[in-house]
Amino acid sequence: AFLGPPEVNVSSCLNCINVTIKLPTSHFREEGKLLTLIDIYEELEYEITLKSQDGEHKRPWKKTTETVFSTVIEELYPNRNYCVSVMVTAPLNKNSIPSAWKCVPGNSEAPPGYHMAAVAGAVCLSLLIAGALKCLHIGGYFLQNKSLPQALV
Repeated sequence: AFLGPPEVNVSSCLNCINVTIKLPTSHFREEGKLLTLIDIYEELEYEITLKSQDGEHKRPWKKTTETVFSTVIEELYPNRNYCVSVMVTAPLNKNSIPSAWKCVPGNSEAPPGYHMAAVAGAVCLSLLIAGALKCLHIGGYFLQNKSLPQALV
């Protein structure tokens, strides 16, 4: 039997990613109750693979005795997109299906002063366009309101 895939959710923090992992459900029942993988194996190992523009990096294997747990991947570069995939194995069962990739965008907070620069740029662009239109109007390229000579009326 294959273990997995686990359910994975990710959220970003400052230069880190918070990864919440929910172990896959089992199909084993005891006295009518669905057993968790922790009920069956007592302890599982999980491996997180981190993917970014630099490639894929496997984190060290860790152990868990919880069905739902969180871990934080720290010391990440700011403003980068990261994706994670989690694989779960048991001591007696190394057959595993990894989770689908879950991605979190890099810290999307705009740097200080960015919004002010964007507004100033928009105002300058508007003034340039208005000035160009005024020049075209004075040059007679459009909105001609001069009356035609009497002979052409």
